[in-house]
Amino acid sequence: MELLLFVAASLRIGVPYTLAALGSTFSERSGVVNIALEGIMLNGALAYVLGAHWTGNPWAGVAAALAAGVLTGLVHAIVTVRFRADQITSGLGINLLAAGLTKFVLTQVFHSSSNSGRVVGLPEWDLFGLAHLPALGPVLAAPLVLLTVALVLLGQALLFRSVFGLRLRSIGERPEAAATLGLPVTAYRYAGVLISGALAGLAGAWLASEQHSFTDGMTNGRGYIAIAAMIVGKWSPLGAAAACLLFGAAEALQITLQGSAFPTELLQMLPYLVTMLALAGFIGRAVPPRALGTPYDPENA
Repeated sequence: MELLLFVAASLRIGVPYTLAALGSTFSERSGVVNIALEGIMLNGALAYVLGAHWTGNPWAGVAAALAAGVLTGLVHAIVTVRFRADQITSGLGINLLAAGLTKFVLTQVFHSSSNSGRVVGLPEWDLFGLAHLPALGPVLAAPLVLLTVALVLLGQALLFRSVFGLRLRSIGERPEAAATLGLPVTAYRYAGVLISGALAGLAGAWLASEQHSFTDGMTNGRGYIAIAAMIVGKWSPLGAAAACLLFGAAEALQITLQGSAFPTELLQMLPYLVTMLALAGFIGRAVPPRALGTPYDPENA
């Protein structure tokens, strides 16, 4: 039973990592680096709380989080794809903007710079009797857990078994060659970044729904770990999801060992230590898309 509880905790913790990493996979496969995941998740989390707070409906909060994620992703796409600005600088700018903007909105709506009021979370689903499984039931009854599993499988099929995925990957490898074949490189890069924004916004919705509130800085570096998971997973949805489960298990282990003889500082380092070890090459060398981070200028193509 304890093992099942640990697996359940790992799944629950791994959901936001997986959604953000899946989104980053689509963005980077199109050739656009998206380190703005942290800011997008923050905006999505706050949008969920605002939507649920004003309507009393958690699904309105999810819709608001998706919209906030897409809009934030659109800003990144306009800056990097349309105006060909440095993608790292744009992502960092969005992260900093989101940190300040969410705190400002939090203060204006909830009169607090640290946390919002309590909002309703997503209701449980009992599909195929999964909610009655021992230990795993409460996790598998969470709608976004099942949706995340479906999105990972769909993302894998879309990237590697569809015309859209083939074209997106070709643009991430050789955009000039793709353009000579008549592919709209700019449109596909926009699509990759917007998909990334939507999924990261959904990750923010999960965080806010689980906590039933918004807390300043609540993403706590998850966006950066999601990028690391995507790299460890070699720019593949299934690989990224597996890496996210590894990081989720490390965080679950950290929580489990709290109060034990292990030093608190060491436990706090555990998820980040696992990230660094994975990136250092224990999973194998990862080769990014050839044109990743390279602006595309249609006039000089």
